[in-house]
Amino acid sequence: MSLDLFYRSSGNGQPLIILHGLFGLNDNWQSFSKQITENNIAVYAVDLRNHGSSPHDSVFDYDSMADDVFAFISKHDLQNVNIMGHSLGGKVAMKFALKHQDILKSLIVVDIAPRYYAPHHQQIIKALQAVDLDTVNTRKEAEHILSGYIDDAGVKMFLLKNLYWEGDRLQWRFNLKVIAEKIESVGERITSTEKFEGKTLFIKGEKSKYITDDDKSEILNLFPEAEIKTCANAGHWVHADNPECMLTTVRDFLSQ
Repeated sequence: MSLDLFYRSSGNGQPLIILHGLFGLNDNWQSFSKQITENNIAVYAVDLRNHGSSPHDSVFDYDSMADDVFAFISKHDLQNVNIMGHSLGGKVAMKFALKHQDILKSLIVVDIAPRYYAPHHQQIIKALQAVDLDTVNTRKEAEHILSGYIDDAGVKMFLLKNLYWEGDRLQWRFNLKVIAEKIESVGERITSTEKFEGKTLFIKGEKSKYITDDDKSEILNLFPEAEIKTCANAGHWVHADNPECMLTTVRDFLSQ
């Protein structure tokens, strides 16, 4: 059953739905959204199921997430839709394009390929599970606990954006229990007997290994019109590491 997704919208013009990555939320794309709307683009930054302010559910797979996006488009009566997804959101976007290409104008996938990825978020999940929200009373305490497992300050800040007050106690916005249980399926390969024949752009970070030269044939098999562009000096979080390249690349693609 599809869920009613939370979103933030801005701007007017051709619709661009943005899908965040694992443990992310719509806020991750706030500055990008603000800038891209200057080009006659209406942004719908969505929280995927089990993330942000969207509903939690025990079902967490790409088919269900793609169906949520379809329900969102139908509810808001959006036409000639462009979809952009990063990482987990990129796989949702790919799945959506392969299931619903008739309503999609173009597809943008940021730093993820269709292939299978072995689970590699175990340390993050271990860190999050170590934060006992029955006893942790401040964000500083939560940060201190995460620091015992995660060295990267950017990753810690990214995760801590999900802490919020519910009454007098802190909670995570994401559904940690279900994500931890289903983490194997996050790396699942995107397959289809169909192809998406529409305009497609894959954007990779120069320093990231999520999209390699070996992925090109599989990308083109499913998305024969795909272009692959690289943003210099960027890792997996391309929009944070090189926002100017990200903005220019997407803007130029959408204006074609």
